Amino acid sequence: MATALLGRPTVRFAPLPVERGDRTANWQFHGKRPIREVPYVPTPDVVVRTMLDVANVGEKDVVYDLGCGDGRIVIAAAESRGARGVGVDIDPRRIQECKTNAIKARVPDRVRFLEQSLFSVDVGEASVVALYLLPWMNTQLRPKLLAELKPGSRIVAHQFAISDWPADKIVRLTELGRVVYCWTVPAKCNGRWQCSIRTGDGVLRRGTIELEQEFQTVVGVAKLSNREMPIDSMALSGDRLTFSLAGVTYHTRVSGDSFRGSGHCSSPRGELEVRARHL
Repeated sequence: MATALLGRPTVRFAPLPVERGDRTANWQFHGKRPIREVPYVPTPDVVVRTMLDVANVGEKDVVYDLGCGDGRIVIAAAESRGARGVGVDIDPRRIQECKTNAIKARVPDRVRFLEQSLFSVDVGEASVVALYLLPWMNTQLRPKLLAELKPGSRIVAHQFAISDWPADKIVRLTELGRVVYCWTVPAKCNGRWQCSIRTGDGVLRRGTIELEQEFQTVVGVAKLSNREMPIDSMALSGDRLTFSLAGVTYHTRVSGDSFRGSGHCSSPRGELEVRARHL
């Protein structure tokens, strides 16, 4: 249940199985085997293009399609965006169809296809993950995606959202009755951070920042130079954490157990540095 921080509701970022030391975590509900027979419904080409647009797929991306069907999403990513792609499907007939389609599109060197359960494939290499799955499958995949994908990776889903996780972007194709959702995987920044921040008055203040997080929602409070100071306008997108403190907006980057960045002041003091390390 949420507690209160400076009179505001706060949220908690529940630890994932791998964070609790369980490196062989079962991503399925109560150990049940995944359903093998999921209806195959091709994604319309206009939806494929929208998914690639919403996820901002480019030539540096690696696109994974979980439940890839005929491979059209990763093939389109390779053909039209210059990306690399990996399609995953448990049906051997679909995998063969994917390989044939890749050859026809002249991109067999940029895509590969795995005949494997989408619940067991390692997606750590992906910068974009595409989903057109049933709602319960999206729900089961959520902890796996959060555990394995790097901060800043994008997840794009056709028609069905990921339960309890608000999407960063939603595009409705009303003429087709279709919806595309997109999430940016957030860095993990909940907890207590030891920090040094130069505030707008030019003083370098030392102390702690306490953050609580659920997905991309973050709230916090700072205790600097033995003074409690509220943190306002917190925003987290991937590994980019922005917040306002004492009238200055700071832009930082979270990297593992540390974050650093700066704020800008209109006075001659100019850049105001901030550094923090997770306790």
